[in-house]
Amino acid sequence: MALLEFTDKGIYCPQANVYIDPWKPVSRALITHGHADHARWGNKYYLCTHQAKPVIQYRLGNGPRIESVAYGEERTINGVQISFHPAGHIVGSAQIRLEYQGEVWVVSGDYKTEHDGIATPFEPVKCNVFITESTFGLPVFRWKPQREVMQEINDWWRGNAKEGKTSIMMAYSLGKAQRILKYLDTRIGKIFTHGAVESVNKVLQSQGLKLPPAPKATIDNLRNGMESSFVIAPPSAVNSNWVHRFKEYSTGFASGWMAMNGTRSRRSADRGFMLSDHADWDGLNEAVLATGAEKVYVMHGYTSQFAKWLNEQGIWAAEMGSEYHGEQSEETHTE
Repeated sequence: MALLEFTDKGIYCPQANVYIDPWKPVSRALITHGHADHARWGNKYYLCTHQAKPVIQYRLGNGPRIESVAYGEERTINGVQISFHPAGHIVGSAQIRLEYQGEVWVVSGDYKTEHDGIATPFEPVKCNVFITESTFGLPVFRWKPQREVMQEINDWWRGNAKEGKTSIMMAYSLGKAQRILKYLDTRIGKIFTHGAVESVNKVLQSQGLKLPPAPKATIDNLRNGMESSFVIAPPSAVNSNWVHRFKEYSTGFASGWMAMNGTRSRRSADRGFMLSDHADWDGLNEAVLATGAEKVYVMHGYTSQFAKWLNEQGIWAAEMGSEYHGEQSEETHTE
């Protein structure tokens, strides 16, 4: 019997009777991070990292039982040693390591290998079997350094401000919104946020995350004039009535999908910025090699292509289906 199995409810460990990021309700769930496609409603018990717990609690409410552990802290369930290790994806995100009778499996969840200055940096974990995401598992996806992308964003804002336009950036409310906010040049103008972003900011700030002031964009703000300001909103707001309340504005979209031709126009944005909280092609390859895994299972994204590539490199790999949606998940789960 394998240590982990792939079931219609998600990744399951029979020995410990726990699921990892299940997509159907279960009794005991280990959660890699707080995005809505990984931390779903309906489980009776949740275990996550200390850093991930506040936002998961905020999103799921006080009904479910949520416990948390520190990175590297071990829990033993029916002989299975379980620990959480930094994934670098968003605040509190983790890879989950399971060991039983000398066999080690690691479930990556979502991860990125570039340190963003907010999430605890990704740490490779040695294992026999590695379950990796492949949201951007094609060679076309290679990210610029974060500092270069943020310079592009600040230059865009500066140009819009000179023309008296509000800059409205579409970015996921948990993760990318805070990443952009942290590195905005506050000398250019004022910063405001959509309510969904402001709510998540408050949760993370209560944990000690330092961010520039970014109050909620309200009707009063609009009446008092928001020309030259920068506004961060979730992707679901891109064509909403909320956006159309602004007078002169330019829209931007921050996503790894901007590496694909035509994506910006399909997202109805004036400007696209290639920024992702997932590993790019090089990051995926580096992460897999660093584990030293003998077997790799590839989930969500370009699974067949990345698994084929790994096999060609002499690493046993197979694709597995999932209900995770990577960078698309937050577009319909903004609260």
